[in-house]
Amino acid sequence: MDTQSHSLRGRGATLNPAGRFAGSHSVADDSLTEFPDSLATEVLPERARTIITRNDSPDIPFSQSINPYRGCEHGCSYCFARPAHAYVDLSPGLDFETRLFYKADAAALLEKALTRPGYVCRPIAIGTNTDPYQPIERQLRVMRQLLEVLERYQHPLSITTKGALILRDLDILSPMAERGLVHVAVSLTTLDAELKRRLEPRAAAPATRLRMIRSLHDAGIPVSVMTAPVIPGLNDHELETLLEAAANAGASHAGYILLRLPHEVAPLFEDWLAQHYPGRKDHVLSLIRQCRGGAAYDARFGQRMVGTGPFARLLAERFRISCHRLGLDGPHPALNGLRFEVPREDSGQLALF
Repeated sequence: MDTQSHSLRGRGATLNPAGRFAGSHSVADDSLTEFPDSLATEVLPERARTIITRNDSPDIPFSQSINPYRGCEHGCSYCFARPAHAYVDLSPGLDFETRLFYKADAAALLEKALTRPGYVCRPIAIGTNTDPYQPIERQLRVMRQLLEVLERYQHPLSITTKGALILRDLDILSPMAERGLVHVAVSLTTLDAELKRRLEPRAAAPATRLRMIRSLHDAGIPVSVMTAPVIPGLNDHELETLLEAAANAGASHAGYILLRLPHEVAPLFEDWLAQHYPGRKDHVLSLIRQCRGGAAYDARFGQRMVGTGPFARLLAERFRISCHRLGLDGPHPALNGLRFEVPREDSGQLALF
């Protein structure tokens, strides 16, 4: 694993350290290593036994989720999902955005889960870990196949994404929205194109995401904006502007998450700051620690999303006031689980009732 820091074109991480479960670590010698200008993306199938992940976390508003992909080519330097790559003995750094896995049999596994006796229909959240509309979805169409199953079974879902490819699926999402079956949250981190390029190198541009919100709204799909992550000292000054731009584009609800730096993400983000914003590094890290009880991260339920302390409270109050002013603080659109129905196989025999 490469532990030397260097910035690659189109990639977010500046390091590729071994994951926390690795049995050994190696260190590159700069005098003997020539770093490439870029890295190609490698995509492999992952054979999963199940597709629906369940949780009972008290600060998460869903109990079921699906992740079509492991790793994410968007390459967001702050991504809290990066540590999951350590479970497959890969680095949460550059490996996370260049060595990707897709669940080739996702649609079949979902259909199997939905037809299992005793299945209870609850909204399924997609995009809560890695983005279902990252670039490789254009060819692999795993998300598209999942949507086709969910539409056929009239199953409610929510989607969180920063990928413009979601507009490809308006033909499915719009009819589902008419039946109260879908809600979309668009992640909007900054309106600064240069900061976006460094922070989220392969994600859609800020202007594109605002057009996504407008297109989803015009298609009748309830859409909210997720201003996440809010990074103290880097993009927090944009909070009010982000919310206003999203409201003007058609968002009807808003949420925010304070930057999360679990496990390997903390040293990765610290090195990213040193590479791209060295003059702000100490100030940003100091503000983060102020919001996390003096540490890089606090994983306690109820605090991990919003932080604690004066700065975190001020951020929450700014968010509350702006949402109220812009009409983004109404009730979250409810999803209809009463329409769920397992399609009957066409056997040619009439139903008794």
